[in-house]
Amino acid sequence: MTRQEGPVLSTRKVLPPLAAAITVVCLATGAPYAGAAAAGPALTVDAAAQGHPISRDIYGMNFADASLVSELKLPVDRWGGNATTRYNYLTSTSNRASDWYFENIPDEVADPAALPDGSATDTFVEKDRAAGTSTVLTVPLIGWVPKDREKACGFSVAKYGPQQSTDEWMPDCGNGLGTDGAPVTGNDPADTSTPAGADYVSDWLGHLTATYGTADDGGVRYYDLDNEPDLWHSTHRDVHPDGAGYDEIAERTEEIAGAVKAADPAARTLGPVGWGWNSLTLSGKDQQVCNEEGGDCWSNPPDRAAHGGVPFADWYLHHMAAYEQEHGERLLDYYDNHWYPQGTGITSGDESAETRALRLRSTRQLWDPSYTDESWIGQPVDLIPRMRSLVDTDYPGTKLAVSEYNWGALDQMDGALAEADVLGIFGREGLDLATLWSPPAPTDPGAYAFRMFLDYDGRGGAFGDTSLTAGSDDPDRVSVFAARRSGDGALTLMVVNKSTEEVTAPLSVSGLSGSTSAQVFRYGADDPGTIVHAPDQGLDDGAASLTLPGYSLTELVLPGTGEDAAHRRGTDAPVSSLMPTAHEHTVPPARPTRARQGHPVTSGDLPRTPPSPRR
Repeated sequence: MTRQEGPVLSTRKVLPPLAAAITVVCLATGAPYAGAAAAGPALTVDAAAQGHPISRDIYGMNFADASLVSELKLPVDRWGGNATTRYNYLTSTSNRASDWYFENIPDEVADPAALPDGSATDTFVEKDRAAGTSTVLTVPLIGWVPKDREKACGFSVAKYGPQQSTDEWMPDCGNGLGTDGAPVTGNDPADTSTPAGADYVSDWLGHLTATYGTADDGGVRYYDLDNEPDLWHSTHRDVHPDGAGYDEIAERTEEIAGAVKAADPAARTLGPVGWGWNSLTLSGKDQQVCNEEGGDCWSNPPDRAAHGGVPFADWYLHHMAAYEQEHGERLLDYYDNHWYPQGTGITSGDESAETRALRLRSTRQLWDPSYTDESWIGQPVDLIPRMRSLVDTDYPGTKLAVSEYNWGALDQMDGALAEADVLGIFGREGLDLATLWSPPAPTDPGAYAFRMFLDYDGRGGAFGDTSLTAGSDDPDRVSVFAARRSGDGALTLMVVNKSTEEVTAPLSVSGLSGSTSAQVFRYGADDPGTIVHAPDQGLDDGAASLTLPGYSLTELVLPGTGEDAAHRRGTDAPVSSLMPTAHEHTVPPARPTRARQGHPVTSGDLPRTPPSPRR
């Protein structure tokens, strides 16, 4: 047995609140199959297991649609990405870096004369506060922010010569590559930016805490320590052309995280916010040098060699632990590393049959040490257990975050199924916080993946908050997740059917006896605009035969047992109010392996549009 552990809802049936429940969610991929159901793999769940808590903060997004934030009572919403590395709260202006011609672009605000009051970040925080959502704000480590509220760019054609590409709305702004493809060098950072260090961050948090209170008083809870600093030499090369090394990141983390903690001791920090696979073992300096030199550099990168041959993440976490031991203050609360699957076509939204299948099975890279990543990485990733092993070894007590990830195609059914699989994996594997990059529109299938976890019935019906043991004979076809809902004794299962046809899968739930029936909630290709309350599913002594339609999510909700469940019967409190926001967990460690070179797929490779507002 393989270990597996809003406005758009006008057509969703509103059901009476559940007194106590077991939930089973099933995902099916491929075109709906009209013939007889194929035999599916056996699914098992241990309903008597003690389990470990699931953090509700794994169900977060970046720049979430306000209606989704409100509808789902989204637990966390991140303000991040390349443009937030250089953002000036005093002028509400950001530099868009390599995403858009290294341009300073001011935000549209209600009253520019009132700034910093009413800035884009103020508006963002206010949106989240209105919904009871925690905010993640990005603070700069890079040392620069836009110098004023005027439009400007890092590589002026008039100043630095002809370039490969220019902004059609601002033709003097180039992409920093000469017509021969060589990077423009020797440009002046002061063309766009002004220095910003700890004092700037202190002043910004002073503004935030004075306006919204401290983290414990309803203010900003989380601060990301910049965004993908190991790619500054690429994304922000107009001000930071040299790769960031071990020492620079450590020193700037101490400086900026120290400023955050001094301004708001209850706030939580996340770092080093690397882009992905190479970030686990290599500094930005080593990634830059080895990409230029190739060959043996990857096996003995110079910055690592200068730091005792210790891989970057190990060294960084150990350094932060040593700082706390010496100074008696924890500066780093979450080890944060972004993750984008590197397989061809996954994040681009490619909908070929081959890419759909790869998208759905590649979620195994998050947890399975037997799965060899099908990209330039070419080896097992085992991401979340690997990250857990790093903190357990180098800085125990540090939580885990993935503040950017995306499996693509959230506007398609297979993307929604992959997202639901990812959310199930995050809970089972003990991740503490996650925020989806480029989240779905409220009407997209991907939004329904979140609804199935957070509000499957339109009344706050939610997946459980204590992860339990579950397994599938073939997780590439059907994966299963299980969780108990603490407030009402509910046991919940998430079953992800990845086959291209309707399947019948035998389910065995140990710890259940006698006959019972489960409520069934279904989302799929047959009715992509709603979650349907389907006929009940019977179980005898915990056994059932589940028929899972192609391209579908099926959630079963069975009665819970125990004094708490009995107390809950007859009440109408929404079950979502019973979910915790923090937890402890135990996950087996993973063996570290060496990173390999390759072109990283990051948020910048996702489909994008020109920044708004345009001229």
